Amino acid sequence: MKRCFWVDEKSEIYVKYHDEEWGVPKYDDRELFELLILEGFQAGLAWITVLKKREAFRLAFDNFDVKKVANYSENKIKELLQNPGIIRSRNKIEAAISNAKIFIAIQKEFGSFSNYIWGFTDNKIIKNTTGKVIVSSPLSDKISKDLKKRGMKYTGSVIIYSYLQAIGIIDDHDKDCFKF
Repeated sequence: MKRCFWVDEKSEIYVKYHDEEWGVPKYDDRELFELLILEGFQAGLAWITVLKKREAFRLAFDNFDVKKVANYSENKIKELLQNPGIIRSRNKIEAAISNAKIFIAIQKEFGSFSNYIWGFTDNKIIKNTTGKVIVSSPLSDKISKDLKKRGMKYTGSVIIYSYLQAIGIIDDHDKDCFKF
């Protein structure tokens, strides 16, 4: 079975992520928050690093309960910085907390974060049929600009493009991938 070029076939966790999750449309705000935060933690690192630490992240970040994360204290930040199971970056941890607060504000404004993010494409999936590997697009530029205007961090266009792929708004499977 042929998969996208980036999948390390020797890595069970990578194969499972590609086959069962990547590019599958997601509408649940908890899942959308989790992936947004994980994409931010991935900045400058390989995605496999995040995948290997995902369960530890879920434990450390209260299963990505946005309301709990938004209320993390300095003591919780110190606790997270001591957790070897996650990526221990003060900037990224503080950004996750700040982004949680903005995520909640977006939920209030749009009824859900799902309504907000899917509203950029009128609930349509964008299929990349160019056959080219793309790392950003006018869509990711637009969403990144809006999120940054709202105060979110670690939401540059490349991170947002990757996020849109992960949550299924952009279907970017290779043409010869069985998921195409």
